[in-house]
Amino acid sequence: MPMDRRIIEAYLAEFKERRLPELVERSLKVEITKDAIISIIGPRRTGKTYYLFQLISRFGKDESLYLNFEDPELYDITSRDIKEIVNIHKEVFGRRPRFLFFDEIQNIPEWDKAVRSLYELKDFHIFLTGSSSKLLSKEIATSLRGRTISYTLLPFSFKRFLDIQKIGVEGPVSFSKEATIKNMLRQYISHGGFPQVVLNPRKEYVERFLKEYLDLVMYRDVIERYKIKNLHVIRLMVNSLLASYSKEFSIHRFYRTLKSQNVVVSKKTLYNYFAYFEDALLIFPLRKHSHSRKSSYASMPKIYLVDASLALGRDSDERGRKIENLVALELIRRRSYLEPLTEICYYKSPSGREVDFVITDRSGVRQLIQVCHDIEDVRTKERELEGLITASRKLECRDLLVITWDYEALEDYK
Repeated sequence: MPMDRRIIEAYLAEFKERRLPELVERSLKVEITKDAIISIIGPRRTGKTYYLFQLISRFGKDESLYLNFEDPELYDITSRDIKEIVNIHKEVFGRRPRFLFFDEIQNIPEWDKAVRSLYELKDFHIFLTGSSSKLLSKEIATSLRGRTISYTLLPFSFKRFLDIQKIGVEGPVSFSKEATIKNMLRQYISHGGFPQVVLNPRKEYVERFLKEYLDLVMYRDVIERYKIKNLHVIRLMVNSLLASYSKEFSIHRFYRTLKSQNVVVSKKTLYNYFAYFEDALLIFPLRKHSHSRKSSYASMPKIYLVDASLALGRDSDERGRKIENLVALELIRRRSYLEPLTEICYYKSPSGREVDFVITDRSGVRQLIQVCHDIEDVRTKERELEGLITASRKLECRDLLVITWDYEALEDYK
């Protein structure tokens, strides 16, 4: 079906006339260059569209072409039409746009061919967003190899959350301010960092948002995208993943649990489902550290959620697990924003001693991080520190950090 030019012209004109919404500036800083395509990958509802609006506001609408491929007006667009729309912009507005913004580009089959064609003209700054890590990365790894710089946009960090609440943390902090920050951290742990939730923290809205978010990811990004028929198993896996955050997740164990409940499904199918949720950026699996990449990839993953507010569970260590989830997201965020060559794993010795995060770069293991909500109990402190020291000796790393709720000290441990 050919593209309807009248609809496209109206779409472009409407965007030019529309007033951009009030924007909260994000911490992510991207390269502004014609020498690379900038791709911004992120979970749904984390503000990718608003981040593009932030850039458009900076460059000016007159210089920008914005297409959101989830808008109904663009449902029938093909990859061949994209280049023609750029020409329509020049015809209607008298100039070619300097900045091209393609939102949720993965919805267009063979989108990479159109983007590569525009990139090779060297006339445009090109920005892409997508909610699917693998659909974007597959094309980036093939026809767009060496032509892109990729970033991951996550929910608001706690620092940005405090900025929005107009609570500064620079310089000395009084006891009163420390209590305020801890109270805000409790709220952040409970409600999460999704922009819509941070800007509208009413309990009823938060609960509705989180439920609808899970339904959206499960149905649109997994069930519809991969044409899944076994909805019962998908729901069971979602619940299991949400209850297993900050822990190792064994697909084999999950398979045996289903088998004991007379649920018939193959182990291969469960591995596929797990990959689909990773692709939808609902979960971020971290692998066990190993000098062998093959061995690391084959290890049992520890999983972290895109936002700790989605977690299920009411056990006694819930706050500790949520804090660990927050630390994992902050490390992933810093890797994307600042340190793309960094790798994040966990450590587990043959005797079972663990370290939550092993940070490596090209020079080797750079830092070991342990997360413990309450370290005042002597046995808990011994257990956490022994795991850290064991890993320190094995991995030859002396930069050791324990993150707690409110205990701070510099200690020698022998």
